[in-house]
Amino acid sequence: MPLTTPFRPLRLPVIASPMFIVSGPELVIAQCKAGIVGSFPALNARPAAQLDEWLGRITAELAGVAGAAPFAVNLIVHKTNNRLDEDLATCAKWKVPLVITSLGAREDVNAAVHGWGGTVLHDVIDDAFARKAIQKGADGLIAVAAGAGGHAGAQSPFALVQEIREWFAGPLVLSGAIACGRSILAAQAMGADLAYIGSPWIATPEANAPEAYKQAIVAGHAADIIYSNLFTGVHGNYLRASILAAGLDPDNLPESDPSKMDFGSGGNTAARAWKDIWGSGQGIGAVKAVESVAARVDRLAGEYDAARRELTEKLDA
Repeated sequence: MPLTTPFRPLRLPVIASPMFIVSGPELVIAQCKAGIVGSFPALNARPAAQLDEWLGRITAELAGVAGAAPFAVNLIVHKTNNRLDEDLATCAKWKVPLVITSLGAREDVNAAVHGWGGTVLHDVIDDAFARKAIQKGADGLIAVAAGAGGHAGAQSPFALVQEIREWFAGPLVLSGAIACGRSILAAQAMGADLAYIGSPWIATPEANAPEAYKQAIVAGHAADIIYSNLFTGVHGNYLRASILAAGLDPDNLPESDPSKMDFGSGGNTAARAWKDIWGSGQGIGAVKAVESVAARVDRLAGEYDAARRELTEKLDA
């Protein structure tokens, strides 16, 4: 599958990752208008009927915008998500161009997306999950390596991308502490087609995040990130300050029972957890201020171009 379908030429080879609570229409529209793929979790639209409104708004506001990138919707396909069928039908109505699936790979979901002409990227934390996803019909993969914000794996991006690229030549996106233009170029050098960036978008006016969360991203560094499965049953990375504020000891967190995961519309533990326990990746040391999405994309583009020139000079020396 060529990267121009559905990844028509982008200003930067970047997908803005979907973030619980934080990603909404304002953020997605700004990202797409700036020339990168914007995305959001379907579960952020509550109640479920709001998803139809969001997709209508995003589609209308991006129509006819020169240079606008496509958008993506993230679907949690875990068995506890009792909204999946309804959300999938809404995505079909609006012919969402790109669907990102998480926490399970399902042939029926992939077939449904392909039925309306969409493309499926599935996020994975190791090579075994990557192989299962492609076997079940995913078009591409998002390799979620160590250091990624929110739910994340523990493998080095070097190891993860290398193992996947031994057998998979299709679209590959890399996630994990990517927060500057140099890191975007590094992801491509390792073999990925695009970089998956989340945490830097939290520190923007368009993000649906409290000001304290945005300032914590600006003030934070890699050492401020805690890796735990306590809050949702799946291992993820969170800001130390928010764990302390919740009255917990970030250095002595108990293990959670993965069987208690719940992504249903009634008792969504992930949404409840991330309202107070703030997800973040290890790359936030590169975020120096709250700035607009457009300004941040400009910054990333400048850093990316400078890194390419610098690398070319080194290789030609």
